[in-house]
Amino acid sequence: MSLEAAVAAPFRDRGCERLGEGEFVVALSLDRDWFTPDQAKRLVDVAAGRGLLSREDDALVAAFDPASVTIPDGFVPDESVLREQSTFERVLSALTDAGVEKQAAVAAINERQRELGVTIEAAAVLYARGRGVAVADAAERALTDLTDDER
Repeated sequence: MSLEAAVAAPFRDRGCERLGEGEFVVALSLDRDWFTPDQAKRLVDVAAGRGLLSREDDALVAAFDPASVTIPDGFVPDESVLREQSTFERVLSALTDAGVEKQAAVAAINERQRELGVTIEAAAVLYARGRGVAVADAAERALTDLTDDER
């Protein structure tokens, strides 16, 4: 929520869904004083990695409707939004969002990992899919991690 709100703010302020990267960084660092310019650039990378932004030519394009995001009065994003979540964290977040209790999910994923002898990320993806939770982006990332490890 906090990451999406931080990303939506510059687009909402300017009433558009496409901004130059420099304009985006200025909006977060100088206009709103939420981040340093370097932190705002890091936010771009994290948001792009999470699928909230895409880079097209020299512009950033919102992959969601920024106008639909509520930004509470006095909202200031926590610096934790600058940390990119691991594949496992993303899957676990999707599971808890779907109503699966976190501790039960972690225990089941650990058991799946032990049974199959796969990475924790692969076990998490398999568990989520078995529960009907969509985690396609995390599955691709887990597969990439597996194939990179083999090289």
